[in-house]
Amino acid sequence: MCLCSLAIPDSPTVFPYPIESLLPQSLGMVLLDRVVEIGEDYIVVELKVRDDGLFSSPDHTVPAWVGLEYMAQAIAAYSGYHRKCRGEEIVLGFLLGTRHYQCSVGSFPCGTHLRVRAEKIIEAANEMSVFACVIEGDAINATSQLNVLLPQNSKKFLAGKGI
Repeated sequence: MCLCSLAIPDSPTVFPYPIESLLPQSLGMVLLDRVVEIGEDYIVVELKVRDDGLFSSPDHTVPAWVGLEYMAQAIAAYSGYHRKCRGEEIVLGFLLGTRHYQCSVGSFPCGTHLRVRAEKIIEAANEMSVFACVIEGDAINATSQLNVLLPQNSKKFLAGKGI
């Protein structure tokens, strides 16, 4: 069940795929909890900031710079969903850089619920894209533009780079 635009009610069981199936990361690195909404050029996901030691500090917070990873994983889920809809394999994408990451807080308190929206604003013929991203939570707002490479075949791309 792949639809060009899919709004998901509050029940996470309605979305046709678990978030883990859309991401190339191993389960321990999947930081998102669920897809809320997805369309032709955007995705909205939710997560609960985890206190599992991966990024959390002894004071039970996660540094605000991890917001870039939340944004990147939202883009990966967007790519994974659309690849799955086309019957393609889920492959690695590459974060090339970010512009103007701004966050209203220095860290995210563990247990906080966050909503991440990533919207594709540029897609170039060379498989590069730019996404405008926003993270929102209780008294939390972060924004950035992420430059990504979403190759059709990441294995072939990496092999061509000697990796």
